[in-house]
Amino acid sequence: AEPPPAAPRVTVSLPPAPVGTAAAPVVLTPPPPEPAPELPGVDTRGLDARERAEWAALVRELMAPCPSVAVPVGQCVEEHRDCRACTPAAAWVAHAVHEGLAPEQVRARYLSRFDPSGVKALPLDGSPSKGAVAAPVTVVEFADFECPHCREASHQLDALLDAHPGKVRIVYKSFPLSGHRHAEAAARAAVAAGLQGKFWPMEHLLFLGQEHLEPRDIEGYARSLKLDMARWRTDMASPAVVQRVADDRKLGDDLKIQGTPTFYVDGRELGEDDLLEERVQQEL
Repeated sequence: AEPPPAAPRVTVSLPPAPVGTAAAPVVLTPPPPEPAPELPGVDTRGLDARERAEWAALVRELMAPCPSVAVPVGQCVEEHRDCRACTPAAAWVAHAVHEGLAPEQVRARYLSRFDPSGVKALPLDGSPSKGAVAAPVTVVEFADFECPHCREASHQLDALLDAHPGKVRIVYKSFPLSGHRHAEAAARAAVAAGLQGKFWPMEHLLFLGQEHLEPRDIEGYARSLKLDMARWRTDMASPAVVQRVADDRKLGDDLKIQGTPTFYVDGRELGEDDLLEERVQQEL
């Protein structure tokens, strides 16, 4: 038998796919970062690109140190505003960023270092001092005669006065630590010597003989200065001298001083990472 005829092929034309009406996605390109400023007097050549960007953001954010200048520190420098602390502040931020501090650390330390509210009004009357009374920079030291770091600081302060004649005043505050059994008596001995105009020579002798602060040793230092010994002994035990040392100690406690030596430069505490010479130069 013959096979049945093949079925005819049917061609079906499908309509073209409809064109979608949804809008094409929009890709937002962030604006390029604002270029880091060039501030007169602030050396940022050591910063890499990331550090410069962080520094630029911070100096646009952090306020100028002077209460009368209500603009960011970068603007203060750029516009030559009347605040001599702005340029050192902007340079300090650059240094802090380059040292690896995170932005939140820089902000916290900046406030501690430059916020006007951080300046303390320290009473100076009656405290031993050296250097010009009208010097533009006053350094207040809280010290303990048994503290080895205070002995080192004594030489540092002498060098500071020599480096800036007429520009720095040093004021001494007694802060005898409770763990040093000779410190309070040594402080009274120095104050009593000061009543005869010999505080600083006694201060140097006490630090020089720091390992020898028994009563007989301290008396020997007083004799070497040719003090009126009867007067010196009376003064050393007098309520006025005892109160002088106690007042200094209470002031340090009120300031929450943690150890010695502690320095205040123009009423602002010197931080652990700050250098005294560098801070004085900034203030000058």
